Amino acid sequence: MTLNPKEVLKQTFGYEEFRQGQNEIISSIVNKKNVLAIMPTGAGKSLCYQIPAIINEKKTIVISPLVALMDDQVSALKQNNVSAERLHSHMTDAENKEIWNSFCNGNIKILYMSPEALMNQNKINVIKTLDIGLFVIDEAHCISKWGPGFRKDYEALSQLKEIFPNSNISAFTATADKATREDIMEKLTNSNCELVLQGFKRPNLSLSVYQKFNWKDQLLKFLSDRKGQSGIVYCLSRKNTEEVAEFLNQKGFKSIAYHAGQDQNVRKDNQNIFMTESGIVMAATIAFGMGIDKPDVRFIAHISLPSNIESYYQEVGRAGRDGKPSDTMMIYGLDDLFQRRRFIEEDDSNEEHKRMEHRRLDALLAYCEASSCRQAALLGYFGDKTEPCGICDNCVNPPEMKDGTVLAQKVLSAIYRTGQYFGSTYIIDILRGTKSEKIIKNKHNEIKTFGVGKEIQKEYWQNFIRQLISANHISIDIKKYGAYQITESGLKILKGELTFKYKSIDIKDIVPKKQYKKAENINVEDKELPLLQKLKDLRLKLAKEQNVPAFVVFPDQTLHHMIEIKPKTIEEMKQIIGIGPSKIEKYGAVFLQMLTQKS
Repeated sequence: MTLNPKEVLKQTFGYEEFRQGQNEIISSIVNKKNVLAIMPTGAGKSLCYQIPAIINEKKTIVISPLVALMDDQVSALKQNNVSAERLHSHMTDAENKEIWNSFCNGNIKILYMSPEALMNQNKINVIKTLDIGLFVIDEAHCISKWGPGFRKDYEALSQLKEIFPNSNISAFTATADKATREDIMEKLTNSNCELVLQGFKRPNLSLSVYQKFNWKDQLLKFLSDRKGQSGIVYCLSRKNTEEVAEFLNQKGFKSIAYHAGQDQNVRKDNQNIFMTESGIVMAATIAFGMGIDKPDVRFIAHISLPSNIESYYQEVGRAGRDGKPSDTMMIYGLDDLFQRRRFIEEDDSNEEHKRMEHRRLDALLAYCEASSCRQAALLGYFGDKTEPCGICDNCVNPPEMKDGTVLAQKVLSAIYRTGQYFGSTYIIDILRGTKSEKIIKNKHNEIKTFGVGKEIQKEYWQNFIRQLISANHISIDIKKYGAYQITESGLKILKGELTFKYKSIDIKDIVPKKQYKKAENINVEDKELPLLQKLKDLRLKLAKEQNVPAFVVFPDQTLHHMIEIKPKTIEEMKQIIGIGPSKIEKYGAVFLQMLTQKS
């Protein structure tokens, strides 16, 4: 007897209705069609392949890039009595061997693997004999975006369509531009694939971007009225995450760090703290975020430049998953831009891939320096359209545009007269007439441009030059250690053949003004906060006993619904969203006791 997707949704996962777009994707996969689904963060993409995998009479293999993501999803499936397991390098050889044998013998329905584990020739030879019905590629943008420079075996997944011609392939990601989507479909299915593209709009997010002057002052100002709220601060390096967490704790916030260099158990504990306690600020690298199902993240801050728009969109998308107003801020400077260019050049990939990554970084810079609505600029990159959002920094405080042609000519002249061999600090010192030892040694204090901008502050010049770079009038030569090069359009400005307009710069305005009143952390009344905390403590205790993340037991949404419904019997508990028969059996009685005990 074939199971019905909606029955599985209710009986296994405890939900009554599909979210927008889920049913369409599930139906396509169940009907044995190849699918590429682009779904925004928080749209519930995992159910879109887990339900077909449960329905499918054949086995399913899910390819996932992160160990933590595999562990969490498998733990969550086991909680709902779904036969699922995973293979990865953090497990012992004996554990991996036992699971592999069990999968081969038909005792496991869904197996999560890394691309490296799957694309092992010995594994492939065995899998050919197992009649796999469905391959699922999670975080599918890795196939195109990072390519051979990141995970060579992700690109090797393009071989699946030839090796397993009778299996279906489904791919999922939260973000991919048109070129990336086409590349994924071509590599995975020879473009024999249904594309399901959900809207990228997140109307509850206020977006803002500012020049970096002093990240500590700017971050503190941004967080000044956000104590007690949950949020994430994204950092460029592991060391930076530790520095940010320590700084925020000194300033009275509750902050913890998360990065790939930490011990696996430390990361798991920190993730549990973030999921369970209110008001935690997570200082993290991009190692944190995938698969995190926390609805009440009220803010996201980037204290350095992300790698591209796709990454930025995914990271800000972790705020406001409950639909409530949430704020985002990015601060960045020329040093960040140089670092990002350097990372691309040092990557072990071919020149075409590097050119693609430079173009993606260019697109992010154009977004950062946009003078129009941020939401419209962001969605425009993905081929989506929207009216001005009314809540981003540019909508609330529209920037004044000024004619910067003469200033631009001064900058370009300084670059030209010094041989296009120097970067930001040196060029600004030339403009401001700073007689450094290096400038005097090079006799650049004698050039015509020396001191022509001495009345203008260093920070102003930094912002102005950044806008010239964003407009592609200046490029950065990484091979010359960040030396500025004048582009073709820059030469036209220098010769007076082209004008340049720039956003008016106020160096005092270093963080966005608050767009919203302070949002509540949770969806329950203040008088219910003690009960909510008791439920979270119980959830954490049960999670620790099983060595799984807290949200695998129940997501916050389920705890909130318990408080709203106040069930008095097991039958009433069954009406709570997110509680299927398996979880009723495991946790129903103990949570019911907590809900009904006299205070």
